[in-house]
Amino acid sequence: MRDDLTACTLCKDRFEATHTQHAPRPIVWFNPEARVLIAGQAPGMRVHQSGIPFDDPSGDRLREWLGVGRAQFYDRKMFAVIPMGFCFPGYNAKGSDLPPPAICAKTWRADALAMLDDVRVSVLIGGYAMKYHLPEFTTVTAAVQSWRDHPKGVFAVPHPSWRNTGWLKKNPWFVADVLPRLRAGVAGAMDD
Repeated sequence: MRDDLTACTLCKDRFEATHTQHAPRPIVWFNPEARVLIAGQAPGMRVHQSGIPFDDPSGDRLREWLGVGRAQFYDRKMFAVIPMGFCFPGYNAKGSDLPPPAICAKTWRADALAMLDDVRVSVLIGGYAMKYHLPEFTTVTAAVQSWRDHPKGVFAVPHPSWRNTGWLKKNPWFVADVLPRLRAGVAGAMDD
Protein backbone atom coordinates (compact mmCIF):
# COMPACT_ATOMS: atom_id res chain seq x y z
CA MET A 1 0.00 0.00 0.00
CA ARG A 2 2.80 2.45 0.89
CA ASP A 3 4.56 1.87 -2.45
CA ASP A 4 1.30 2.43 -4.34
CA LEU A 5 0.63 5.61 -2.38
CA THR A 6 4.14 6.92 -2.97
CA ALA A 7 3.71 6.34 -6.72
CA CYS A 8 0.18 7.81 -6.89
CA THR A 9 -0.57 10.13 -9.82
CA LEU A 10 -4.39 10.26 -9.53
CA CYS A 11 -4.34 14.06 -9.50
CA LYS A 12 -1.74 14.59 -12.23
CA ASP A 13 -4.14 16.34 -14.62
CA ARG A 14 -5.72 18.36 -11.80
CA PHE A 15 -2.30 19.61 -10.59
CA GLU A 16 -1.12 20.44 -14.11
CA ALA A 17 -4.23 22.63 -14.46
CA THR A 18 -3.46 24.67 -11.33
CA HIS A 19 -1.63 27.98 -11.33
CA THR A 20 1.49 26.14 -10.08
CA GLN A 21 1.33 23.46 -12.81
CA HIS A 22 3.18 20.91 -10.67
CA ALA A 23 3.45 17.13 -10.71
CA PRO A 24 2.12 14.94 -7.87
CA ARG A 25 4.57 14.18 -5.08
CA PRO A 26 2.87 12.24 -2.29
CA ILE A 27 4.50 12.87 1.08
CA VAL A 28 4.21 9.50 2.84
CA TRP A 29 5.35 9.76 6.47
CA PHE A 30 4.03 7.07 8.77
CA ASN A 31 5.00 3.85 10.47
CA PRO A 32 2.67 1.25 12.02
CA GLU A 33 4.32 1.79 15.42
CA ALA A 34 3.53 5.52 15.60
CA ARG A 35 1.84 6.69 18.79
CA VAL A 36 0.78 10.19 17.72
CA LEU A 37 -1.27 10.79 14.58
CA ILE A 38 -1.03 14.18 12.93
CA ALA A 39 -4.13 14.38 10.71
CA GLY A 40 -3.54 17.48 8.62
CA GLN A 41 -4.89 18.99 5.43
CA ALA A 42 -2.25 18.74 2.68
CA PRO A 43 1.40 19.61 2.21
CA GLY A 44 2.31 23.17 1.23
CA MET A 45 4.74 24.21 -1.49
CA ARG A 46 7.79 24.11 0.81
CA VAL A 47 6.92 20.59 1.94
CA HIS A 48 6.30 19.59 -1.68
CA GLN A 49 9.84 20.71 -2.46
CA SER A 50 11.56 19.18 0.59
CA GLY A 51 9.53 15.97 0.88
CA ILE A 52 9.39 16.41 4.67
CA PRO A 53 6.00 17.10 6.32
CA PHE A 54 5.65 20.33 8.29
CA ASP A 55 9.12 21.42 7.19
CA ASP A 56 8.06 25.06 7.29
CA PRO A 57 7.07 27.80 9.78
CA SER A 58 3.70 26.07 10.34
CA GLY A 59 5.64 23.00 11.43
CA ASP A 60 7.71 25.08 13.84
CA ARG A 61 4.52 26.38 15.46
CA LEU A 62 2.96 22.91 15.49
CA ARG A 63 5.99 21.40 17.24
CA GLU A 64 5.83 24.22 19.80
CA TRP A 65 2.16 23.42 20.40
CA LEU A 66 2.99 19.73 20.82
CA GLY A 67 5.95 20.41 23.10
CA VAL A 68 8.41 18.43 20.96
CA GLY A 69 11.56 19.16 18.99
CA ARG A 70 12.33 18.33 15.37
CA ALA A 71 14.11 15.05 16.20
CA GLN A 72 11.14 13.77 18.18
CA PHE A 73 8.60 14.94 15.61
CA TYR A 74 10.40 13.26 12.73
CA ASP A 75 10.76 9.93 14.56
CA ARG A 76 8.27 7.86 12.58
CA LYS A 77 7.95 5.41 15.47
CA MET A 78 6.43 8.28 17.45
CA PHE A 79 4.64 10.50 14.90
CA ALA A 80 2.62 9.61 11.81
CA VAL A 81 1.54 12.37 9.43
CA ILE A 82 -1.53 11.35 7.45
CA PRO A 83 -3.13 14.38 5.78
CA MET A 84 -6.41 14.57 3.89
CA GLY A 85 -4.36 15.05 0.73
CA PHE A 86 -0.87 13.55 0.46
CA CYS A 87 0.25 15.96 -2.27
CA PHE A 88 0.50 19.73 -2.46
CA PRO A 89 -2.81 20.69 -4.13
CA GLY A 90 -1.41 23.86 -5.71
CA TYR A 91 -2.34 27.52 -5.71
CA ASN A 92 -5.12 29.26 -7.53
CA ALA A 93 -4.47 32.29 -9.76
CA LYS A 94 -4.57 34.59 -6.70
CA GLY A 95 -1.89 32.56 -4.87
CA SER A 96 -4.21 30.94 -2.35
CA ASP A 97 -3.95 27.27 -1.39
CA LEU A 98 -6.37 24.98 -3.16
CA PRO A 99 -8.23 22.43 -1.02
CA PRO A 100 -6.96 18.87 -0.84
CA PRO A 101 -8.62 16.83 -3.60
CA ALA A 102 -11.33 14.62 -2.06
CA ILE A 103 -10.23 11.68 -4.21
CA CYS A 104 -7.04 11.40 -2.18
CA ALA A 105 -8.79 10.74 1.14
CA LYS A 106 -11.35 8.48 -0.55
CA THR A 107 -8.59 6.41 -2.13
CA TRP A 108 -5.92 6.25 0.59
CA ARG A 109 -7.02 7.50 4.01
CA ALA A 110 -8.80 4.46 5.47
CA ASP A 111 -6.00 2.08 4.45
CA ALA A 112 -3.29 4.41 5.77
CA LEU A 113 -5.06 4.85 9.10
CA ALA A 114 -5.64 1.09 9.36
CA MET A 115 -1.87 0.55 9.21
CA LEU A 116 -1.40 2.39 12.52
CA ASP A 117 -1.50 -0.11 15.38
CA ASP A 118 -0.80 1.98 18.48
CA VAL A 119 -2.09 5.55 18.12
CA ARG A 120 -2.65 7.09 21.54
CA VAL A 121 -3.11 10.73 20.56
CA SER A 122 -4.68 12.12 17.39
CA VAL A 123 -4.17 15.76 16.46
CA LEU A 124 -6.71 16.97 13.90
CA ILE A 125 -5.39 20.05 12.12
CA GLY A 126 -7.78 22.33 10.26
CA GLY A 127 -11.28 22.07 8.91
CA TYR A 128 -10.81 19.28 6.36
CA ALA A 129 -9.38 16.85 8.93
CA MET A 130 -12.01 17.85 11.47
CA LYS A 131 -14.87 17.28 9.03
CA TYR A 132 -13.54 13.77 8.39
CA HIS A 133 -12.87 12.77 12.01
CA LEU A 134 -15.42 14.94 13.88
CA PRO A 135 -18.27 15.50 11.40
CA GLU A 136 -20.66 16.62 14.13
CA PHE A 137 -18.86 19.97 14.39
CA THR A 138 -19.61 22.57 11.74
CA THR A 139 -16.79 25.02 12.49
CA VAL A 140 -13.13 24.78 13.42
CA THR A 141 -13.72 26.95 16.49
CA ALA A 142 -16.53 24.71 17.74
CA ALA A 143 -14.43 21.57 17.24
CA VAL A 144 -11.38 23.04 18.97
CA GLN A 145 -13.39 24.53 21.83
CA SER A 146 -15.19 21.23 22.50
CA TRP A 147 -11.98 19.36 23.32
CA ARG A 148 -13.53 17.92 26.50
CA ASP A 149 -16.23 16.21 24.38
CA HIS A 150 -13.87 14.40 22.00
CA PRO A 151 -12.87 10.77 22.43
CA LYS A 152 -9.90 10.30 24.75
CA GLY A 153 -6.67 11.39 23.10
CA VAL A 154 -8.32 13.33 20.24
CA PHE A 155 -7.46 17.02 19.91
CA ALA A 156 -8.69 19.44 17.26
CA VAL A 157 -6.43 22.42 16.57
CA PRO A 158 -6.52 25.25 14.05
CA HIS A 159 -3.97 25.11 11.31
CA PRO A 160 -0.67 26.42 12.74
CA SER A 161 -0.21 28.78 9.79
CA TRP A 162 0.59 32.45 10.31
CA ARG A 163 -2.78 33.09 8.66
CA ASN A 164 -4.44 31.94 11.89
CA THR A 165 -2.60 34.38 14.17
CA GLY A 166 -5.80 36.48 14.36
CA TRP A 167 -7.81 33.40 15.39
CA LEU A 168 -5.31 32.70 18.17
CA LYS A 169 -5.59 36.28 19.45
CA LYS A 170 -9.41 36.08 19.47
CA ASN A 171 -9.39 32.71 21.25
CA PRO A 172 -6.86 32.88 24.12
CA TRP A 173 -8.49 29.86 25.77
CA PHE A 174 -6.75 27.70 23.13
CA VAL A 175 -3.30 28.48 24.53
CA ALA A 176 -4.50 28.52 28.16
CA ASP A 177 -6.74 25.42 28.18
CA VAL A 178 -6.10 23.20 25.16
CA LEU A 179 -2.34 23.37 24.63
CA PRO A 180 -1.35 22.20 28.15
CA ARG A 181 -3.58 19.14 27.79
CA LEU A 182 -2.37 18.47 24.26
CA ARG A 183 1.28 18.64 25.42
CA ALA A 184 0.55 16.35 28.36
CA GLY A 185 -1.18 13.85 26.05
CA VAL A 186 1.70 13.84 23.59
CA ALA A 187 4.29 13.49 26.37
CA GLY A 188 2.33 10.59 27.86
CA ALA A 189 2.04 8.84 24.49
CA MET A 190 5.77 9.13 23.96
CA ASP A 191 6.72 7.97 27.46
CA ASP A 192 4.71 4.73 27.50
